[in-house]
Amino acid sequence: MNTLSRIIDAAKSDVRSIVLPEGNDPRIIEAGASIANDGIANVVLIGNLKIIKGLAKDLSINLAKVTLVEADDEAPRMKYSEALYMARKNKGVTKEQAEQLLSDPLLLGACMVRSGDADGMVAGATHATADVVRSALQVIGMKAESKIVSSFFIMQHDLPHQAIQGTAIYADCGMVIDPNAEQLASIAMDSADSAINLTGIDPRIALLSFSTAGSAEHANVDKVRQAGKFIESQRPELALMTEVQFDAAIIPAILESKAPDIQVTAPANIFVFPDLQSGNIGYKIAQRIGGVQAIGPVLQGLNQPINDLSRGCSVEDIINLVAVTARQAQTS
Repeated sequence: MNTLSRIIDAAKSDVRSIVLPEGNDPRIIEAGASIANDGIANVVLIGNLKIIKGLAKDLSINLAKVTLVEADDEAPRMKYSEALYMARKNKGVTKEQAEQLLSDPLLLGACMVRSGDADGMVAGATHATADVVRSALQVIGMKAESKIVSSFFIMQHDLPHQAIQGTAIYADCGMVIDPNAEQLASIAMDSADSAINLTGIDPRIALLSFSTAGSAEHANVDKVRQAGKFIESQRPELALMTEVQFDAAIIPAILESKAPDIQVTAPANIFVFPDLQSGNIGYKIAQRIGGVQAIGPVLQGLNQPINDLSRGCSVEDIINLVAVTARQAQTS
C-alpha cells in the first residue's frame, strides 16, 4: 500500500470536515460528492446553490451527503463576521466591514475553519494561489515556530527504474521564490514534521545544491550551508545532509566518495531545493520523465490546514488533496 492509500484510509478512520469554497465549478462538485460518498471527509460546498444543483443534475451527481452553503446569503456572513473581525481587527477591520468582506467565499471558508465548523479548506480551482494563501494568512495565521508558509509535494517512487523507492518529500516546489537561509531552514524543518505526520517516514533531509561538502564556492552555496547551521542549532535530532548534490543525496557510494564526513545514509527522503525555480523544475522532471507520482502542492506553516489546488486540477487531484488536508487536520 502506497502513502496516498494510507492517507485516504487514515482520513476515513477519523472523518473530518473540509470546506470547498469554489462550489460552482463542476470538478469541485464531482469531487465533493465522491469524497462524501466514499467517507473520506464531510464536505461543505460554498457557492450559488442554483448553479450547484443545476450542474449536479446535468452530471447525474448525488449531493445528498454534501452540505451546501449559499454564498450570497446574509446568514453565514453574519455568523462568521465575528471570526473575521477577531482575525483582522488589529488591521483596522470593523465588524461591519468584516460582514461585507465575507462575500468572498475564500474568506468565508477560512472563517469556517477558524470557528471550528470545518477542519480544513481546499481551494484554487478557480482562484490564484496568492488569493488562497492571502485568505489563509489573514484568517488562520502562521504557526509561531514557522518562519514562512511554504509547500511540498509528496512524491511516490514505485517504478523499478527509479533510483529511490517509496515516499519522499520535495520542497519547496510551489510557493517561496527565493528563501533566505533562515527561511530555507524553516522549510526543511517544517517538511520533516509534515513527513512524519503525513507519511510516517523517518526523515533524512538533503539540502540540495550544485556543491557537495565544499566542492564549490558561491553566495548560493553559502545560503544552503547557513540553512544547515540553523537546522543543526534548532533541531539537532534531525538527520541532515548539508550542501549536497542530488546524486550524492540518493546514491550511497557517491555520498561516501564526495562527502565521507556526512553521517546520514543515502538515500535522503526529504529533498529541499534552494529556490522555487530549481524545485519546480526538479519535481516536474521527476513526474513527467521519471514517472514519479506527485501529490500536492501541500501548504505547511499555517495554524490550521488550508491547501491550494492548481487551476488545471483534475477531479482526482481534488480528491487526493482533500484527503491530505483531512489527514493534516487529524495530526495538527
